Amino acid sequence: MDTQNPPLILAITACPTGIAHTYMAAEKLQAAAEESGVRLKVETHGSIGVEGTFSAADIAAADAVIIAADVAIPKDRFAGKRVLATAVDEAIKRPKELLERAQEASVERGVAASASDPGASAGGAQEHLRTMYQALMNGVSHMIPFVVTGGLLLAVALSIGGQPTAEGLVIPEGSFWATVEQLGSLAFSLMVPVLSAYIAAGIAQRPGLAPGFITGLVAVTGSLYGSEAGAGFIGGIITGILSGYVALGIRRIPVNRFVAPIWPIIVIPIATSLIVGLLFIYVIGHPVAALFEALMSALQGLDGGSAIILGAVIGGMIAFDMGGPFNKTAFLFGGGLIAAGNPYPMGMAAAAISVPPLAVGAATLLRRRWFTPAERETGAASLVMGFFGISEGAIPLAAARPLQVIPANVVGGAIAGALAGWWSVADHVMHGGPIVALLGAVDGVAWFFLALTAGVAATTAIIVIAVGVRQPKAQKALLSERAVLLDAHPRDREHLLRLLIDAAGDRIARPDQVLRAALDREAKSTTAVGDAVAIPHARCAGVREPVLAVARLGEAEAVEWDAPDEQPVRLVFLIAVPEEAGKQHLAILARIARALTTSDFRARLLSAENKSEVVAHVTSVLPPNEGNGSRALVDSGERT
Repeated sequence: MDTQNPPLILAITACPTGIAHTYMAAEKLQAAAEESGVRLKVETHGSIGVEGTFSAADIAAADAVIIAADVAIPKDRFAGKRVLATAVDEAIKRPKELLERAQEASVERGVAASASDPGASAGGAQEHLRTMYQALMNGVSHMIPFVVTGGLLLAVALSIGGQPTAEGLVIPEGSFWATVEQLGSLAFSLMVPVLSAYIAAGIAQRPGLAPGFITGLVAVTGSLYGSEAGAGFIGGIITGILSGYVALGIRRIPVNRFVAPIWPIIVIPIATSLIVGLLFIYVIGHPVAALFEALMSALQGLDGGSAIILGAVIGGMIAFDMGGPFNKTAFLFGGGLIAAGNPYPMGMAAAAISVPPLAVGAATLLRRRWFTPAERETGAASLVMGFFGISEGAIPLAAARPLQVIPANVVGGAIAGALAGWWSVADHVMHGGPIVALLGAVDGVAWFFLALTAGVAATTAIIVIAVGVRQPKAQKALLSERAVLLDAHPRDREHLLRLLIDAAGDRIARPDQVLRAALDREAKSTTAVGDAVAIPHARCAGVREPVLAVARLGEAEAVEWDAPDEQPVRLVFLIAVPEEAGKQHLAILARIARALTTSDFRARLLSAENKSEVVAHVTSVLPPNEGNGSRALVDSGERT
């Protein structure tokens, strides 16, 4: 790689809800780019809109483009560039690999090969399935705000303006809250048309939007094809897919250049609306409506064991991949039934949605010493995200400890969903978590919180037990406060090494042998890395146990160390490990060296007021202890 002119990569991140995955993927890619020496610009397509929009100059200068998205993202503007399209999860799990693959990706040929133009590239059935999934998620992401807004308006109107009657809460006609209820109903009625429209747009881009809206309205207007209930969200999915592919097929028809301007704004919308609309009215609509009505009847009749099984399946899917395909499938199933008058499956999903983030937060609070500082920080953040029903809050810890966290999430989610089904918890909003219950969108609030609490308790317990099993037996800390020298006064480099070896205490059996090993290493090449930092290290039989010793020197006491930038050294980290330790010291060396390249970390060490602060700063950068999984390698409380 040309370090003088590193490659510029553009990245787009987008998830169906536009909340957590979108921004987590952006952060992971940014961190990987910094580590790889790659220039990166990220454009996020989140719930608040597009941020960091690429300029024409950015695109012209780019060497490659990454589209990490689970919704349809047009590629037209990247024609002639190397484009790598993948799922948003890939950017979270394998960001560095994506940066490398992007630079070898195939060149985008233009509109005909865009993500919204399936089949133009040699992807076959797999490419079609991916396009349909992206289009479905595109529809879901645009539908959610309508359902949430409409549902909450209805819930607020009913909870505040409703009056108790023999038939339950009723809002008086002509009152202010009756108007609010009507607003909510209007917003809610747009759910299926919006779903259909943006599925079609995800396949055929803008030409599919109008036909998708029109045929989506056809899907919910049962009187057109002899049905009282309509085809519901299933019909909306079908009309969206059909409208998208029909519009795409018409768009591919070659036309005279004089006709081309009116083709996408007149011919495609009219022809697609007629073809799909009439097909649905005369052929598809009635069978789909009958299927939907049968599904509704079956679900309405669920009680006891049946409701428990359905709740367990929905809850387990919701908690399994925390915003991924399984989660979104169960979420769409529950939310799509709300408009059809069955809010119970969404109640099951709503109880399970917050189980993973709340449980992760609880586990990191209950056993703080078992988790790294970074894991504790994400745990605290996940509690907030869990309150607002954002299951993605658990992803960082699940990614770091998948075998311990993911099975626990599934168990807890299944328990919460099953109990919500057993107790007939209903959620009238396509969202979950405590926030919807507090805003009045949930029927059976007490049962909802009991189901949620049971799920969180189960997941938390499993995580704590699973993490606890992997905890090592009590061991001496790698760095103790005794091994930290603040403002020492060494005569020269060798004297400072002696001071550090003495500070290491009984971890070192033969100090002279360790000093000789450290000096022999310096003779090969200096361990000064610049920026007033040196990391001497020794591996020899004179070391009983791995040890780290740190010295911070004042400006007047700085030691000459043959540094590459010719600056005297003020921060010194001595790493000493036994001969049989293999390459353990290299892992420690790598982590410390990486941290010391950041000016912020160096500044915190230089400004630390006492030894415990130095130990706390070093804690966050050391690697896990190989062989036992412990990350608690630094303990400010130890006295050697």
